[in-house]
Amino acid sequence: MADNRGSPNGIPLYCAQPPQTKPVLRPDLSPDRARAILVGRSKWLNGTVLHYCFFDEPGAGGGGGSSFSKIQLDEVRSAFEEWKNVGIGLDFVEVEDPADSEVRIGFQQGDGSWSYVGKDALGISRRERTMNFGWDLTSPHGQATARHEIGHLIGNGHEHQNPFAGIVWDEEAVFEELGGPPNNWPRQTTFHNVLRKLSTEEVEGSTWDPDSIMQYGFPAGLILQPEKYRAGIDFPLTLSATDKEFVQKWYPPLGAAPRGLKPFQSAELDLSSGGQVDFEIVPAETRNYELRTFGDSDILLVLFENVDGEPRFLTGVDDSGVNNNGQLTVKLFQGRRYVARARLYSAWGTGNAAFMYW
Repeated sequence: MADNRGSPNGIPLYCAQPPQTKPVLRPDLSPDRARAILVGRSKWLNGTVLHYCFFDEPGAGGGGGSSFSKIQLDEVRSAFEEWKNVGIGLDFVEVEDPADSEVRIGFQQGDGSWSYVGKDALGISRRERTMNFGWDLTSPHGQATARHEIGHLIGNGHEHQNPFAGIVWDEEAVFEELGGPPNNWPRQTTFHNVLRKLSTEEVEGSTWDPDSIMQYGFPAGLILQPEKYRAGIDFPLTLSATDKEFVQKWYPPLGAAPRGLKPFQSAELDLSSGGQVDFEIVPAETRNYELRTFGDSDILLVLFENVDGEPRFLTGVDDSGVNNNGQLTVKLFQGRRYVARARLYSAWGTGNAAFMYW
């Protein structure tokens, strides 16, 4: 039976994930190339420091972090620490000013719990939340919710929407269950978060992990198949082994320092799909520089500046799916340290790729 601890009257409270942005891809892209872009589009570059803050969204009428108890905030901090302690190259740093953050966390009751997925958070105004917690986080269900929403931030979707799960729903029963208290979801929200199956092009692997922290728990009567889940499915309350493998694959522990690169020095990008390479740039003079990738490849290129030992995002370009290489024009300052990070979505044509700045 579903474990609904922490939910009112034993009825599950569910995450309401906002719709993800989807790139408009050329119709002539090969299936493998399109899939590599779709799978990787939401992921952060490894080594990124994600700054998060707690705040009351302007005009929201209160209910933000400042009006919540420290114990609730500490549950969120603990959830960030647990993901970090899996052993990953991402880092999470709390800041006070929303202008300094990529992640803005509210506690508006009545608005449910949710988070934008991966890099979609960058497209949200600094005056708006990118994550919300709408119920108590100190129960087992609430603690799992904090880890679930951070899973979205890292780039994970809902596991029960995995097209390989083989779930057959009693759809009207699902609409009725989530349309009533305490969720009160309209049919569109229920379809988007439960019934809609993800495309096989945007899902890694070919199996379903019912123990994933990204899996919902469901009471009896909603799942028709597989047979073993007709009596319901438990809410996973901890990170599964597969959750940890996934995050370590995309964000492995950072190893050697970035490779130093001089102007006009070409660096071959010998990467497999999803692979990343980092270059350190220390300008000898202050001026505008051009940074560019070359070759038949789809690449995300991002430039960071090292500020007090921490990489801070400056600018980036994503050339995936357009058959044009990415180029950045940016003013760099003498003696400052910068890191250019390049992640390969896919290679096509000759498969050769390189990076240079001048």
